Amino acid sequence: MNESSPTRETGPGAAAAGLAASRRRRLALIAGSTAAGLLLALLGTLLYGLLFPAPALATLDDVDARVAEALASATPPPPNSALVYQVIFPSLVFIQTQVEGAPQSGGVGVGSGVVVNESGAILTALHVVVDAVEIEVIFADGTHAGAEILTTEPESDIAVLQPDGLPEVVVPAVLGNSNAVRVGDLTYAVGNPLGLAGSLSAGVVSGLNRTLPIEQGGLQLEGLIQFDAAVNPGNSGGPLLNRTGQVIGIVTALANPSRQDSFTGIGFAVPIGSAGGAAGLPAY
Repeated sequence: MNESSPTRETGPGAAAAGLAASRRRRLALIAGSTAAGLLLALLGTLLYGLLFPAPALATLDDVDARVAEALASATPPPPNSALVYQVIFPSLVFIQTQVEGAPQSGGVGVGSGVVVNESGAILTALHVVVDAVEIEVIFADGTHAGAEILTTEPESDIAVLQPDGLPEVVVPAVLGNSNAVRVGDLTYAVGNPLGLAGSLSAGVVSGLNRTLPIEQGGLQLEGLIQFDAAVNPGNSGGPLLNRTGQVIGIVTALANPSRQDSFTGIGFAVPIGSAGGAAGLPAY
């Protein structure tokens, strides 16, 4: 008796079954690859998190601490007065005079001035130099020179000096507009009070268009700027400045009810619009 061998199905049914089996194998392979990829991605994410942990969220206390640290380390800007002084310093002049017949001062007078043009002309107060038999000027860089009076305006107590020598670099001051000055504006007086060279004091404009009699000559100064920045003998002839360092006046006097040469809270300056005319400067 012959054993019968298994027979292989043929026909459309067998082909369809084979195709379905092939699809199942491909799907199984895709599913396995996807699962492996997801597992690798998960492991990679965990490994990255271990190597590079996320920064902790800042608390309000952390923010406050950082702000306080930044404020403590910040360098504050210089005060406006320091900037003004840097602007005017190269133009300042120390004036020393020899005066005959003044035993109370040893025959030596001290005043201030300011360079106002590239020729080195120095604007100052007339009473600083009017009785001088010899005038010496010292520029900001230490250069010494003799000087002579070039022009005067007694009605404004203004004189212009021309030195016989100049520093290597002449730095004229920047002139402001005295017509724009208002009561309450910040102002700075720079000069050589009591011989203390290059001193600065700060205050405000206290009044405008003041009139002040001159003891000698029967004249009076008019249109003066009143200010409360401290001035003393030696400040006369120095510049009165606005908040940007521009010259708005030339210091000429201080209120002196006690007849003592000391500051009592009120100073006066000739507006630069008037004073500058003696040096041939344009009026504002």
